[in-house]
Amino acid sequence: MSRTISGKEVAQHNTRQSCWIIVHGKVYDVTDFLDGGSKIILKYAGKDATAEYDPIHPPDAITTNLPPEKHLGVAQMDTVEKVEIKITDEEKARLERVSNRPSLDEVLNLHDFEHVARLVMPEKAWAYYSSAADDEITHRENHAAYHRIWFRPRVLRDVTNVDWSTTVLGHKSSMPVYITATALGKLGHPDGELNLTRAAAKHGVIQMIPTLASCSFDQIMDAAQPGQVQFFQLYVNKDREITKRIVQHAEKRGIKGLFITVDAPQLGRREKDMRMKFEAEDPSEVSKAGASGVDRSQGAARAISSFIDPGLNWNDLKWFKSITSMPLILKGVQCWEDAMEAYDHGLAGVVLSNHGGRQLDFSRSGIEILAEVVEHLSKKRSLTFPNEKFQLFIDGGVRRATDVLKAVALGATAVGIGRPFIYAYSAYGQEGVDKALQILHVDEPPLLGAPTLKNVVPEMVDTSNLSSHIVAVPDDRLYVSNCECSLLLFLQLN
Repeated sequence: MSRTISGKEVAQHNTRQSCWIIVHGKVYDVTDFLDGGSKIILKYAGKDATAEYDPIHPPDAITTNLPPEKHLGVAQMDTVEKVEIKITDEEKARLERVSNRPSLDEVLNLHDFEHVARLVMPEKAWAYYSSAADDEITHRENHAAYHRIWFRPRVLRDVTNVDWSTTVLGHKSSMPVYITATALGKLGHPDGELNLTRAAAKHGVIQMIPTLASCSFDQIMDAAQPGQVQFFQLYVNKDREITKRIVQHAEKRGIKGLFITVDAPQLGRREKDMRMKFEAEDPSEVSKAGASGVDRSQGAARAISSFIDPGLNWNDLKWFKSITSMPLILKGVQCWEDAMEAYDHGLAGVVLSNHGGRQLDFSRSGIEILAEVVEHLSKKRSLTFPNEKFQLFIDGGVRRATDVLKAVALGATAVGIGRPFIYAYSAYGQEGVDKALQILHVDEPPLLGAPTLKNVVPEMVDTSNLSSHIVAVPDDRLYVSNCECSLLLFLQLN
């Protein structure tokens, strides 16, 4: 039977040598787990840490990672010291913006969600979600590339009945869109990734669950409707036993496709995020990996990614096939040579992606890579696309239903959308995701002359300028500001 522990006794254990915390009314000894995140843990040593714990941790993180002997008992809450939460002037202003945000009826496109989210999200959450590598050229190019593809609509076709539906890895989807994996969902909303799970079920699309979700994997799976199809995105751990456990548990729970991230042997320099010190605790899979000595001064991305294996290579694919029967898809392929290698290894497909512009700046957009892959695999392997046995997916920069149609016309089975859905629920909760999916499911195919996706063919798009990279981008403000400072200094000295 759990013993009852007074607040006074808990308060005595508030040092690095003996650190107890209270979470949801229960007392835990976390002394042995003070590592790179010890600063924030010690802040709540001897106190109730629930308010700090909930926004970032999966609910089972502490019970899963702490051995039973570290579960000390039940706190006598009426004797526990209350942690004073100070609301800054900046936070008051943000909360006022939340109360004054536009109604959902006024949101007409996915760009609107991003605009509202920027105003209402906490600064660190916005920095993590919106950040991209270096000068963020690729981040902007991901969307701009779609502007270089023009339609060639067909007319006098019967479009009385339009059907957007398709199959993805053999599973039905109401449209060729899936919710791609994005980490740390609770930074934007208390329900985190559950907003996506519920909306995906409601609208008949597939959710890809991230390794670094704020909600636990099982919590997300438990929130799914019976028969709801979900995929899993995997960051490969240096400890292969941990990876094996994660993969096999995912398969046991009914995951229908394993998307192995291959474009992140190390995290890119996301300067917007790096300027924000990450003080929250790690999601459960990072804690389970035993990662220690994490540099939290470099932002959220680097704080949660130290467990990722930089040695992952093509030879590891045989091992993955030995531990699971799920379809294997490589996420983050960026040239036709690697796409063909994946095909030759017998994989189910690839996601042509640059990680949302968050890894290597000046990487090409997924839509440009798609055109290249289709061309070369057609010549060298006699493949036509879309292809049931080797499916092509892309993500990054998709903001309109017309973007989706362009990808389908070029041979994509489906496109992944990430940030817009995060912005939608950060601003409006699940209702925001519902609205975002409704916006995507608009009547564009009839205007193209395509009653079904099978009628959306390469001849309907003009890609002659797709590989032209001379595009309008915002000012290089870092460069310009440095030039201005140098000029002012010159003038002052002379």
